[in-house]
Parts: sequence; structure tokens; C-alpha cells
Amino acid sequence: MRRDMLHLNNKLALLLLISISFITHPVSAEQPTISIIIDDIGYRHQDDLMSLTLPGPVAYAILPHAPHTKKMAQLASIRNKEILLHQPMQAMEKNEYLGPGALTLNMSQEEFLQTLNINISAVENLIGINNHMGSLLTRHPGHMQWLMETMKSNGQFYVDSLTSDDSVASRLAKENNIPYLTRDVFLDNKLDEKYIRAQFMELVKVAKRKGSALGIGHPHAATTAVLSKVLKDVQKYGVKFISLKSLIKKKANGKHYVKGPETDTVGM
Repeated sequence: MRRDMLHLNNKLALLLLISISFITHPVSAEQPTISIIIDDIGYRHQDDLMSLTLPGPVAYAILPHAPHTKKMAQLASIRNKEILLHQPMQAMEKNEYLGPGALTLNMSQEEFLQTLNINISAVENLIGINNHMGSLLTRHPGHMQWLMETMKSNGQFYVDSLTSDDSVASRLAKENNIPYLTRDVFLDNKLDEKYIRAQFMELVKVAKRKGSALGIGHPHAATTAVLSKVLKDVQKYGVKFISLKSLIKKKANGKHYVKGPETDTVGM
């Protein structure tokens, strides 16, 4: 009897040790990830060149008919960077900043598709499209459906910059079975290094809460300066820096992907 009780006590002690081990050494969760896009490439030659030196899998969204579109697309390709067409789309305001190649609500389907296809041809080696401005056009399902059909036929994905909370782009991409991503944090709404660093830390915070986060910045000197520092040793922030393709794959696997911005949208 005493031997049985001793054996039972030993088993209970072993189970207790195992339980404590799981509590103090939990199974590690998948590491949170961040991804970053630099928009508006093509107009500011020197700033663009500096931005292209950023370490890691930074993606570059290139405007279709800017003075340096072709050169920047070639340089990004040489450096094995992911390239997006930064497609100008009609906004609620400030449409004087759209630039050439804009998609607008007054276009017929034929005009819309002709403009879009010319823009796609202007940016070499692109793998996806995101919107430049577009707070008006991205609300309209008819025009956005034309865009989705073109991307689907080309095997491209869409990144919604979410310049409007009323954007229908993600819904239509999902309905058309097109891979898509949505912006979480704008990094440089203010051209101040302290602010940009704080926004980067917000990106990290969102990633740790959601599992992944997508940030968008621009080729400003302040943005490049901050990102050059933080991306050199990004692991110390407790996140992994991954490409857009890897983020899409992570989303497709259903791992920690949550849509929606964490900062204010820009009304353009």
C-alpha cells in the first residue's frame, strides 16, 4: 500500500513539474512581422536614390510617368526590390497632385482600361498595384471592379493605402479572389525624424498585437534617415521584416492577419 502511494505521489510530482514547465516556458508563438512600402517614387531623383539604399525587403511604389520612372524601376529590380505601380486615382481634394496617368470617375470603361494598361506598361517588373491618393475613386465599386479584373488577368495583387475609410478595394479584391493587403500605419505624415521613429514603433506595436503590420512611407530625407537606422537591426524590436509576397502568403495561411489602419487616414 505504501509503495502504491509513493508511486502515485511520484507521478503527481512529475505532472506538476511538467505543468510548471509549460507555464514558465510556453510554446513560442510565431514572430510578429512588419512590411514597408515607399510610395511616390519617380520625381525626386536624389531622394529616390537614397531611398533605394534602404536595407531589407522594402517595396517601392513607382508613379507611372514621372521623370525617373524607368530608371528607378530598373535600379529597384537590380537590387531585388519588389515593385508596385503607384496608380494615381481621383481624390476628394487636391487632385492637382495626381500627376499623369490618373484614373478618374468621368472615364468610360474603355478610357479607364487604356490608361491603366499604359501605366502598367510604364513600370517594369511590377508585381502589384497600390493607389496614389484615390479617396474618391476607391469608394466606387464599378471603377474598382475594372481595376480588379485587369489585375486578376495579369496575376497581380492590390495594396489598399486606405486614403479613405470608405474604400471598397479590399472587399472587391476578396470577391474577385485577388491577393490584397491593407495599410496599417503611415510613417511620415509629418516630416520630423522623432515623429517618424514614433510611427515606426507604432508599426511594431501593431505587428505585436495583430501578428503583422504594413507601413507606408515616402522618399523624404527624414524617412530614409530613420528607416536606415531601425531596419539595420530590426530584430531587436522583436519583429521580423518580410516582403509583401511573404505577407500575402502569411495572410493566405490565415495567420494573424487583421485588416484596418491604426492611424488616421489622409484625405486625398
